[in-house]
Parts: sequence; C-alpha cells; structure tokens
Amino acid sequence: MNHSANIDQSTNINHDAVLRARVALLGSEEPSSRQQVAAYRVLVEVNPLVYLPRLAVALLEYSRQEFAHQPQTALALRAESVAAARRMCALEPGREGLLLNSLTRYREQLVLMDRQADVPAVDEEIALIESDHGRAAGR
Repeated sequence: MNHSANIDQSTNINHDAVLRARVALLGSEEPSSRQQVAAYRVLVEVNPLVYLPRLAVALLEYSRQEFAHQPQTALALRAESVAAARRMCALEPGREGLLLNSLTRYREQLVLMDRQADVPAVDEEIALIESDHGRAAGR
C-alpha cells in the first residue's frame, strides 16, 4: 500500500466519524451528554471555531451528570474542558467567560478531592484572566 492510499483510508475513516457525529447530534432525540462529548471530540478536529466551545460546555455537563461519584474521571473531564477553552481563539467572543467557568469547575473538583496543592495555580490563572479582562474592558 502506498502513502496516498494510507491517507485516503484515514480520510475515509475521519469522514465516516464526522458523518456519524453529525447524525448523532442531529437525530430526532436530544443526545445524551456522553453522545454530545463523543461527537464534539470528533467535530472539533473539523471545525474548532464552532465546536471547541460546545465541547468545553458538554464536558462540564458530562462530568457533573455522569461522574459525580467518580472524582478522578470528573477531574479529567473538567481538565479537558479547560484545555478546550484554552484552545479557543483569544479573540473569540465569550472565550474568557467559558475559560473562567471551566477553570472554576475544575477548581471546585480539586477542592472536593482535597488536592489543595493544585488550587493556587488555578487561582493564579483565574486572577490573570480576570485582570486581563478588566484591562481590556477599561480601554
């Protein structure tokens, strides 16, 4: 198999995954949080501008709904939400608010898990974003 055949196969697989993700989101019933997260994880590779904010929100909801009793999993999902919000374009409207919300929910999970050593770094990032947002609003 040559190099171009490998690319075609991976493109077909990605195209199929994208199609399945879109169908899952557009079905007649509201998709579950798990289905939304799975679909947005695929679609963010195709159109990050549209799907990164949706992924970040869906991850927070998924962590709250499905994994409240599994703190490690909830923490990982909230960390993924923070990462998705960070990946958004800095000029995207609502980015700071979404990032602050994701960081706040991540911080809450750290506190719940008594991981106090990790909290100051999150607090510092939250303060930096709020400070930058205040300076931008004052211009």
